[in-house]
Amino acid sequence: MKAICFYFQIHQPFRLKRYRFFDIGNDHYYYDDFANEDIVTRIARNSYIPAAESLLRMIEQSEGRFRCAISVTGVALEQFEQYVPEFIDILKKLAATGKVEFLAETYSHSLASLTDPDEFAEQVRLHDEKIQLIFGQKPTVLRNTELIYCDELAPQIYSMGYKAVITEGAKHILGWKSPNYVYSAADCPALKLLLKNSKLSDDISFRFSNADWDAYPLTADKYIDWIAQTPPEEQIVNLFMNLETFGELQHRDSGIFQFLEALPRFAAEKGIEFITPSDAVAKLKPVGELTVLHPISWADEARDTSAWLGNKLQREAFDKLYSVSERVRLCDDRRLKQDWNYLQASDHLFYMSTKHMADGDMHSHFSPYETPFQAFTNYMNVLADFIVRVEEQYPLSIENEELNSLLTTIRNQATEIETLNKEVNSMRKNIEHYNEEHLLREPKAEEPKKPGRKPRAKKADDAVEPKAAKKPGRKPRAKKTDTPAETPEA
Repeated sequence: MKAICFYFQIHQPFRLKRYRFFDIGNDHYYYDDFANEDIVTRIARNSYIPAAESLLRMIEQSEGRFRCAISVTGVALEQFEQYVPEFIDILKKLAATGKVEFLAETYSHSLASLTDPDEFAEQVRLHDEKIQLIFGQKPTVLRNTELIYCDELAPQIYSMGYKAVITEGAKHILGWKSPNYVYSAADCPALKLLLKNSKLSDDISFRFSNADWDAYPLTADKYIDWIAQTPPEEQIVNLFMNLETFGELQHRDSGIFQFLEALPRFAAEKGIEFITPSDAVAKLKPVGELTVLHPISWADEARDTSAWLGNKLQREAFDKLYSVSERVRLCDDRRLKQDWNYLQASDHLFYMSTKHMADGDMHSHFSPYETPFQAFTNYMNVLADFIVRVEEQYPLSIENEELNSLLTTIRNQATEIETLNKEVNSMRKNIEHYNEEHLLREPKAEEPKKPGRKPRAKKADDAVEPKAAKKPGRKPRAKKTDTPAETPEA
């Protein structure tokens, strides 16, 4: 039987206030509370709350046959607790049905997995604790930030106790393969991979209300027919999208809520079931290994990490942030650690993107800044003040400074050696090229002479050619001298 696994992401970052250079060292509060409350409250009323209520009705009306997964970040939960606690109550009702699975992820929707394994593990641990505290579930399937995954992460994810990870079914990774199967990780076969079906997910998220789309209007029966028409051997269709798709990205008057609630009825008619990620891991066997050498994500056309680390501004901010990660973990200042979590949200880097075309439109749509450079300047001002506070709490010791200096020297020397090696290799190639050309220009060696003919003796380079012999009988003339000959004494 073919199965559908629905995943709904809920993420809401803390928005930073306009933080000027002269605030550094004077103002340690970085957040725009008015904007945060306004945004969270508006989206919750337009989208989160009505969408969650739709999910409750779908479970009740289908008598529990509809199931889904929810991925909600720790920083989002903190904002809901503060501004819209009624949404937390609805999420608790969904958890109580036993038909909704909450996924593991990083607490602050961070990019720690790309640079700091210890911080990544700590972020996931904090999130698990939050999920258990509020919903009473221990997550067994991981959704890393923005579906980021690569082979290098697989052993760590499995060692942290997770059976599977949901990631993007990127075309440049799959090639001819289909995302509608369960795969195993190349570097850790015990870890299973669930892959998002990008086409079918984006049909709902981005194309649903597009009147220029050739499939418009999209109805529930048509959508289920598309899934039913996939090859019968394909096991599972993973549909991953933001929960704010319903009511925010696709407005209520587009019919998006009616579309969502009608899906279980048409799926039942086609013999298609809804399952949770843990059900998929338990029931379905991997069809093979999938190799992912470089990190992939569900963002932008490239499906890589360039949405957050694609330019120098983003990389500088990223490196500066994680340069103090170890010291933050060692300190016990609760407020400092809270700011650390909020500043790690990947959205801050997303706003700094300088991409163009469709990708650029997506970044600018979500950004509260006029330009990426303004986003960078504001974030770096905040980060500068944060690092000053970290230094006050846990300054670098002399030994650490000396060690860092030594490491810098070693890296510089290694770079110099690498440069010299390149120059030597270049010179060697030039010499070889010169020798080849010189050999081509040299005259060919003389062919050996025919046998029987005596070769003429070769003249020595410094031999003097003898004068022709004079005719016999003629007395040679005496040689003149410059001075007259002396008369011999008597």
